[in-house]
Amino acid sequence: MSCLPRFYHRFSLLPVSTSVCISSPKLPDPAFLRPRSRSLLPSSVLMSSLAAGVASRLLHLNSTAVASLENSSGGTNPSPAQSSSSPSDNSQTESGDEDLLFGYQLPPKEIRDIVDAPPIPALSFSPHRDKILFLKRRSLPPLSELARPEEKLAGIRIDGSANSRSRLSFYTGIVIHSLLSDGTLGPEKEVHGFPDGSKINFVSWSTDGRHLAFSIRTDEEDNKCSKLRVWIADVDSGKAKPLFQSDDICLNAIFENFVWVDDSTLLVCSIPVNRGSPPKKPLVPASPKIQSNEKQKIVQVRTFQDLLKDEHDKDLFDYYAVTQLLLASDGKMKPIGPPALYTSVDPSPDGKYLLVSHIHRPYSFMVPCSRFPEKVDLWTADGEFIKEICDLPLAEHIPIAFNSVRRGKRSVNWRPDKPSTIYWVETQDGGDAKVEVSPRDIVYTQPAEFRNGEKPDILHKLDLRYGGISWCDDSLALVYESWYKTRRTKTWAISPGHKDVNPRILFDRSSEDVYSDPGSPMMRRTAEGTYVIAKIRNKDEGIYILLNGRGATPEGNVPFLDLFDIQEGKKERIWQSDREKYYESVVALMSDYNDDLLNIEQLKILTSKESKTENTQYFIQSWPDKKTIQITNFPHPYPQLAELQKEMVRYKRKDDVQLTATLYLPPGYSPSDGPLPCLVWSYPGEFKSKDAAGQVRGSPNEFAGIGSTSALLWLARRFAILSGPTIPIIGEGDEEANDRYVEQLVSSAEAAVEEVIRRGVAHPDKIAVGGHSYGAFMTANLLAHAPHLFCCGIARSGAYNRTLTPFGFQNEDRTLWESIDTYVNMSPFMSANKIKKPLLLIHGEEDNNSGTLTMQSDRFFNALKGHGTVSRLVILPFESHGYSARESIMHVLWETDRWLQKYCTDNSEKSEESHDSKTEAHKTLLSTAGLATTEAREDDESNPTTMKSLL
Repeated sequence: MSCLPRFYHRFSLLPVSTSVCISSPKLPDPAFLRPRSRSLLPSSVLMSSLAAGVASRLLHLNSTAVASLENSSGGTNPSPAQSSSSPSDNSQTESGDEDLLFGYQLPPKEIRDIVDAPPIPALSFSPHRDKILFLKRRSLPPLSELARPEEKLAGIRIDGSANSRSRLSFYTGIVIHSLLSDGTLGPEKEVHGFPDGSKINFVSWSTDGRHLAFSIRTDEEDNKCSKLRVWIADVDSGKAKPLFQSDDICLNAIFENFVWVDDSTLLVCSIPVNRGSPPKKPLVPASPKIQSNEKQKIVQVRTFQDLLKDEHDKDLFDYYAVTQLLLASDGKMKPIGPPALYTSVDPSPDGKYLLVSHIHRPYSFMVPCSRFPEKVDLWTADGEFIKEICDLPLAEHIPIAFNSVRRGKRSVNWRPDKPSTIYWVETQDGGDAKVEVSPRDIVYTQPAEFRNGEKPDILHKLDLRYGGISWCDDSLALVYESWYKTRRTKTWAISPGHKDVNPRILFDRSSEDVYSDPGSPMMRRTAEGTYVIAKIRNKDEGIYILLNGRGATPEGNVPFLDLFDIQEGKKERIWQSDREKYYESVVALMSDYNDDLLNIEQLKILTSKESKTENTQYFIQSWPDKKTIQITNFPHPYPQLAELQKEMVRYKRKDDVQLTATLYLPPGYSPSDGPLPCLVWSYPGEFKSKDAAGQVRGSPNEFAGIGSTSALLWLARRFAILSGPTIPIIGEGDEEANDRYVEQLVSSAEAAVEEVIRRGVAHPDKIAVGGHSYGAFMTANLLAHAPHLFCCGIARSGAYNRTLTPFGFQNEDRTLWESIDTYVNMSPFMSANKIKKPLLLIHGEEDNNSGTLTMQSDRFFNALKGHGTVSRLVILPFESHGYSARESIMHVLWETDRWLQKYCTDNSEKSEESHDSKTEAHKTLLSTAGLATTEAREDDESNPTTMKSLL
């Protein structure tokens, strides 16, 4: 496959220029990692660059890109200034109507410099909170990383050479700092001993905090990555060594990876040593591809991707996913259990037992592996089988209605406050949310030593759908339930060890009502490495818990920490963020525990603090004097935008729904500068009530984090950015929100545009709209149904024809056949003939997101082209729903900037009009904006007129 992006256009092919993509780092957002986390860790990878040169129309039709890769020692390609074939800083290599350029392009330097800012390390605290890891990250990966062969099996993507999930990000180094008694950091200590250039994953503290476990992989020839090997590092010395001496023992990271069983023992998922080569696909298939529904089951599934296709795929899935479990300690190794497709291995808190989950055949061609048959067994810690907890059948038939679930036992887990007690939940409605039954879910609990035939204890019965448990001890646990259709959510206080104590409802509220959110309980780490609700002893000797909340208010979020009396339901606010300048939130509890209770005078918390212009730093605050010590000092990631202007604005749409947005203006902007070109970037949301839709979310004091494809990058190009204007789609009572989707979408957009024009910050002829995924869907609909508002649009990775997702999409759980009008009217594909404003479509060629198949953009572009719409489609090779390769991201930024410069900033399709505008809608716009209506313009013959600014 060529590494060139695919372009579709409506103009003739013309000669093109050459381009070079230069690699350098970018800035990701900082992350806080909890100990014992086994999720995929964020990271970044080596850069490469791509040069594509063509000399004529014939050449550019037949040439391929020439990859210019960094060498293994970390050397880089020449800078643009050094490369004679590189584009200029603004990358505007166009001539007249030259609309088709081949090769990866670079955006203007002012955008490139922000994306290339050095990444900030991630943080991880030791179990005793006396040490901090700074996990180093590299920037955007090269396209060559994404181009590695991958297997798409059962809904997941596999890097066969590494036997892990493909596109696995990584860390490049680990630095340890001691957290001194005065709250400052000690000197850094680099973890060492592993090969240079190693890619580090799955960093995990031992339960006593004396060791680190992590995986290492390295790049090999032929664009492959080595298998993952497990390493152990001594925290005191920083010295690392392989866990296994044999190079033949490697990690199988398709599902689980490894977990600490005790302070010195790891349970590792390994590749079976004698498994051989991957099964080859037969030249002649053994059978036709057959699926049957002769039993007339109702099976409705959403548009899943990367599913198994044939018997060979099943065999290949087994080959990569089958795991041999190994117990490893002090250089000794012991295989336990038979090889199987283990998806979860969870030691009991006391380390005596294992809950082991694995999937098995029969597999399905209709659903991903998360719905394959799954068995959960109870083992001893040495791997001896004790009993089967459950064996769930294939789940192809889960209804598409929200809150529908799998039948049988689900959420099987250990109680974190007990040595070895299991709990789980079972549905009473057959998993179908449309079935009315009481109770709907029942939570059960049982000790690991139970015998077959022994009945479990009923912990709690729920009339809504189970949503999890926060455990404390025998006297307290919080059980959550919710129901999507009504947005109702409840929190119950129960006493697990006291059956004579009746459960009590602590909170019964709407999940949409952020103003009434009481917060979540703060958790503390136990000696066994589990997390339970922290109980606090106050001065009055009462027992409390801590509720950590976002503190949503009409003026924006003001995070808080409350002491909450479970028995009395009373709250005392003991900490709150600064309302005026800063946005500060509680990240974790840092106190030392000598017993199950913590005295309020010994409280210590970790907070993050930021402002509009100051990036996030971490602090430790201690009671009783609430002394605060800063423990990080990360540099500003993009000082060139340090003085950007940010304001949370509020306005109403015509049905009086309160709306909010965040308005960003470039550094140094003054009202005397007049209106600017403006980019509106948003994503619609669904609500059940107008009041909830109008509530303010977010804070005006949060730091403006700028991601690699963020709309805020165009502040560097002197754009005004209206970020995240609320686009509520409301369906009150029995009404479905999407039945009035277009009406409410247009009304919300009109209100947003009116507001930026009224403020004088946006030029009414130069307002562009854009979005990603469902935001792309929004963008296309707005250009179709509100052409008077925007001069052009940018739509990334969207779905445009809802008949291609007939069994539900986004938050719509009716099928196409139940609501044909809704599916058709919401689809901008069906209104392609109405779109007259320029539209840029961008999509990853390997998009695996449910519903947003790449062909959605292919077909939509063909529809636009068939009606003569100025449009452009860019398909990014190897990219998924989000974009990650540096070449891809830089090119997306170049495409976006070019589109905005050509069809927004340089938009000159104006014609002078008298004060009588052609549409009443436009009169309303002018009146609301408070601007003169004596001049207007007409974008093209088929669209309503819009105003010409007199500012």
